[in-house]
Amino acid sequence: MRCFSDYKTALPEICSPAIDLCTTFFPKRNKKSYLCGSRKKTFYSGYECIIISRNYHPPPPPAAENPAIQKISFSTRKTLTLAILAGIYIAMGGLLSLVIGYGFPEITTNNPGLQRLLSGAMFPLGLILVVFAGAELFTGNNAVLIPGLCNHKYGLIPVLRNWLLVYIGNFIGAIFFVYVMVYLADIVKSDPWNTAIQNIAEAKVGMSWGVTFIKGIGANWFVCLAVWLGIACRSAAGKFIGLWFPVMCFVALGYEHSIANMFFIPLGMLQGADVEIYDFVVCNLIPATLGNITGGAFFVGGLYWLAYHKS
Repeated sequence: MRCFSDYKTALPEICSPAIDLCTTFFPKRNKKSYLCGSRKKTFYSGYECIIISRNYHPPPPPAAENPAIQKISFSTRKTLTLAILAGIYIAMGGLLSLVIGYGFPEITTNNPGLQRLLSGAMFPLGLILVVFAGAELFTGNNAVLIPGLCNHKYGLIPVLRNWLLVYIGNFIGAIFFVYVMVYLADIVKSDPWNTAIQNIAEAKVGMSWGVTFIKGIGANWFVCLAVWLGIACRSAAGKFIGLWFPVMCFVALGYEHSIANMFFIPLGMLQGADVEIYDFVVCNLIPATLGNITGGAFFVGGLYWLAYHKS
């Protein structure tokens, strides 16, 4: 950005191909116009003129609002289809996390941190596919839809409609992948994976309601920060790294993600875990879901809206 007080000095700069915009801060008097190529440039002599290059990009509107408005406008069919795909993608990440993370018991038995690291490093595949391929994930939408809601771009009913449809679709997608692509294919029929998935399912439903709720907050705090980084990054490599690291962290730390649990617990039940449907829904899915909503909607979407809201 450069400033000029005389149009004769500024004229070569104004006519340069690198210049896109001339902004003035003075009354419209002593007005002079010049033809620069195919564009007409106006200058006001005796006053200061600011030249802004084409390379300058003004700050965009809140980054989450544009995709949020799109999500809200999706038809029921489109929302459910994309939500089913997201449930499948998260299940893919869960399966890879299980196979790799629990596939080296001779190494990880005495090194539990290594097992968590391996599982965590594999699981982000799911969110990476959701963002890059395009799908609707309930936990990500917990944060993304909040700034637009707070700015009155749309109402609460469309947000709740989206969350409900996406949650149902995520569940359908995860259960489909569990039964067809894992159980019927005998992917984890043998040990160490069969024993591992039974233990995982039983451990998840064995926690208290309050612990599961708090772990749900932590999980979606990390996941929604990953989505936030994905929105902020422009390059594919930047998005990949931004999505991968926070998701790896939440898995390694042992937090509870409701959509991921739609994969892990039903698979454990099919493989023989001592878990009933009541245990799955009441002891894990409900508190994890409420925690996920709190972590995404308040700690990411809500607090960032509050930080940048112009009162």
